[in-house]
Amino acid sequence: MHPSKLASKALIRQSALCVWLDLSRSGLDKLRKKDPTFPKPIKDGDARQAAAFYVFAEIEVWLQTKIAGRDAA
Repeated sequence: MHPSKLASKALIRQSALCVWLDLSRSGLDKLRKKDPTFPKPIKDGDARQAAAFYVFAEIEVWLQTKIAGRDAA
């Protein structure tokens, strides 16, 4: 498989995403509720406390969209 295809499907744990975005877990929850365009997590099971992962490429696209919106204003 081509490396770029692997990178497009890479997952990041919710805890690592919080560190990367400099948000607390509750801050990330507030962002998800406030912004319907924020990517949805992938749960690692049916349990409420199952680990949550995000597709890294989706997060990057979301950030690029936010930056483009800021620069257009």
